[in-house]
Amino acid sequence: MSSPTSRLLQLLSLLQARRDWPGALLADRLSVSHRTIRRDVDRLREMGYRIEATMGPDGGYRLDAGSELPPLLFDDDQVVALTVALQTAAVAGAGIGEAALRALTTVRQVLPSRVRHRLEALEVANVARTGAAPTPTVSSEVLLSVSAAIRDRHVLRFGRAVDDPEPPRRVEPHHLVLSDERWYLVAWDLDRDDWRIFRADLIEPRTPTGPRFRPREVPGEDVRAFVAARFKGSEHADRWPCVGTVLLHLPLSAVEPFVGDGAAEAAGDDRTRYTAGAWSWVALAASLNRFDTEIEVVEPPELAAAFAVLAERNVATATRGAATPR
Repeated sequence: MSSPTSRLLQLLSLLQARRDWPGALLADRLSVSHRTIRRDVDRLREMGYRIEATMGPDGGYRLDAGSELPPLLFDDDQVVALTVALQTAAVAGAGIGEAALRALTTVRQVLPSRVRHRLEALEVANVARTGAAPTPTVSSEVLLSVSAAIRDRHVLRFGRAVDDPEPPRRVEPHHLVLSDERWYLVAWDLDRDDWRIFRADLIEPRTPTGPRFRPREVPGEDVRAFVAARFKGSEHADRWPCVGTVLLHLPLSAVEPFVGDGAAEAAGDDRTRYTAGAWSWVALAASLNRFDTEIEVVEPPELAAAFAVLAERNVATATRGAATPR
């Protein structure tokens, strides 16, 4: 039989999971008598939870919002989820970072040792990035396994799936990074002898982990800048490797909503001077065509040449498409 404290936690979790609970069903789920359920409900009420009795053949209970915040009870999985959420909020730049850090400190002070040990390894960095596609979620078990390897400086072995026939990758894990709701692992790849960034939702950690390692310094000694640079196709600096300037035959008001991380200024006669970057010159030329207007290249010559390459490819694509029988 569970202890009274453990039973209270289970009862509260059940009440939070759905609006109405018949008393008989609660008693059955917790393997106790109706009288015990009534007594436990009274204890929760004394702690500040507003639990109303509901009418019905057997009677039941409903947890309502109260005027004051009562003591909160969480199971281990909920604590992990709460800690991840608070760390994410603390680094997300959403204007609540200080409050999130204070809340995180409060939570950590009262954690039982079994949970604190698991969470000590979990540290989050955030990289702002636009245009990323929605991604699958990552289980807390994976995040904690990876974080533990980072903390303990153990070589991490992982595959793409539990039954992946390929040999596991072997990396020296450096940091977990959150970018546009997607988790990444920054690590030194031992087989490729270089830094790599892995999507955490595709990682299946293998046990046991490898030997301990001496941590290396990430290029530039700033993991956020390093990841942001790699996302832009740059090896070292957090900037696009290809940056060009054009004149768009549109007024500034039509361009401004789509500037992104570029820069735009009025150039007179309903034209806009626009500077933007991309990972390649052809990619930059293609992105500029989204404005659906005449474009004059200001600089550099490589951008003008990229428009020529793009034009040739588009003509070839259109020709092949027109020749395809329907």
